[in-house]
Amino acid sequence: MTIISWIDLLWCLIPVILVCIIYVSWQGKPSEILYAAARMAVQLIAVGYVLVSIFENPSPWISLIIVSMMMVIAAWISIRPVKEHSGILLPAIIALGSSVFLHLFISIVFVLNAESWFHPQLLIPLAGMYFANTMNAISLAAERYHSELKNGQSSEQARLTAFHAAMIPQVNSLLAVGLVALPGMMTGQILSGVSPLVAVRYQIMIMTMVLGTSGVGAAIMLWLLNKKKQY
Repeated sequence: MTIISWIDLLWCLIPVILVCIIYVSWQGKPSEILYAAARMAVQLIAVGYVLVSIFENPSPWISLIIVSMMMVIAAWISIRPVKEHSGILLPAIIALGSSVFLHLFISIVFVLNAESWFHPQLLIPLAGMYFANTMNAISLAAERYHSELKNGQSSEQARLTAFHAAMIPQVNSLLAVGLVALPGMMTGQILSGVSPLVAVRYQIMIMTMVLGTSGVGAAIMLWLLNKKKQY
């Protein structure tokens, strides 16, 4: 496996600089890009040090606390694009939690046959991927649901339209994988020296579970929003 040094990592500034140049040349302000890139680097480095500590001292309680924090943060982010976001944080938490924890259980216990469900090297990365994708699906579903209701659609039709919209990214990913792009997890495994055939099995697990978490999460969110509207 090729280890990237901190000095070599400085070459990654080139794409950031190129995008900033485009901003400046078009009379835009590159401050947002610079802030986002700097924050990304700081956050990832900090998380890296935290994960090293957690991996060396695995604890079910610490793993649960971290995953719970991820769930609440993901729920909060998911409702931000929704203008009528008052009172929908709890539905978002319920939708995220129930969907992601179900698929984490299937992944860790049945697919991976892990001895310890709370092993942070399994639980935290998988939870991160599942929460991120489910968060996006819930966000798209909620935003589209309220938009369709404003346009005069019935709650049932709005729910169906919102569900279709929320699933577009996942369906596109399933259709494009292997033909248009190699997903991030598979690419990372191949770069680290894992056999492509082994990496493929892991990627199939990830993509099917992400499809499930997104679909079930969006469905639960829309069901809860529909119930809330009726009351």
